[in-house]
Amino acid sequence: MEQKKLTELSLDELWQLFPITLTAHQDYWTDWYKEEAELLKERLPCIERISHIGSTAIKEIWAKPTIDILVEIPREEKVVNLKGTIERCGYICMAENDSRIDFNKGYTLQGFAERVFHLHLCYEGDNDELYFRDYLQANTAIAKEYERLKLDLWKQYEHDRNMYTSHKGDFVKQYTQKGKLLFTSRYDNK
Repeated sequence: MEQKKLTELSLDELWQLFPITLTAHQDYWTDWYKEEAELLKERLPCIERISHIGSTAIKEIWAKPTIDILVEIPREEKVVNLKGTIERCGYICMAENDSRIDFNKGYTLQGFAERVFHLHLCYEGDNDELYFRDYLQANTAIAKEYERLKLDLWKQYEHDRNMYTSHKGDFVKQYTQKGKLLFTSRYDNK
């Protein structure tokens, strides 16, 4: 029997193959981000800003061992025009619309590779994730509260990434807004 490609698997099959796992923070995650960012900067000279986001960017909290990267490009560029270049860097397109494309790297038919990345390609200024990250970095107690929420949801939604993400939504929205108030204009376009 011929083996399926990842893109041919159903959502349920993908969730079984790639369950949610959380682990204590690892300092080498920052190095993995830096190495991947250098590769992306070489291949995508139009990058306006590249950032390490998500829980792996927050010291001292448990996280999915997946490095989230936000790549912002100038509005004059077309996100779709960069899709092929990013795929040639080993990424698989997971979702796209006119203003944002999400990619995964490190997903195999045998499960997760050693290094796993989620890349979010968007236009400059579409960067709420930076405010959430910065707020948690500046507020250890809130970061620990976020960690507790994720640990509470982990086993319940281990094989349902949508529900896991959905149940974190209100928390993320609340502290993103607080981050935008606290760090007003931090990431405004030049």
